[in-house]
Amino acid sequence: MSHSNVDRPFPRSLLLGAGSVIALALIGVAAVRVMGLGTSVSEPDLNPTASVELRFVDEADGGVRVVDAAGHPVSLLAPGTNGFMRATLRGLVRDRKRRGLGPEVPFRLTAHADGRLTLVDPATGRLVALEAFGADNAGAFAKLLVASREAP
Repeated sequence: MSHSNVDRPFPRSLLLGAGSVIALALIGVAAVRVMGLGTSVSEPDLNPTASVELRFVDEADGGVRVVDAAGHPVSLLAPGTNGFMRATLRGLVRDRKRRGLGPEVPFRLTAHADGRLTLVDPATGRLVALEAFGADNAGAFAKLLVASREAP
């Protein structure tokens, strides 16, 4: 004795509920697309307390020479050190290469009055909120701000 489900119709309320969820999801996606939410990130204009434009130059020994936009030396990252800084820069440089851009435009490191520290790539418009990665990681970049003020 087997029972067949062929004669029993699929519950209409379940179909209407599933259809409603799908419709709401599509309407939500369309609304976000039309309003342009989340499509671009720009640096907030909140009273920067310090800012410097920096270039990062790979050295033959694996180190990274940090210079300001005028070419004055700011710092030298020894080979095998500053992993977070290197990974952050590697991601930004990879994005530039993917877009066919070179190293001509320096990166902008900015400290804001509200305690935030941002690294912006003006060439691509990408912004990295450094404080989001912890005080130690942001501190590595903050040292570059201090060193840039001491540079000739």
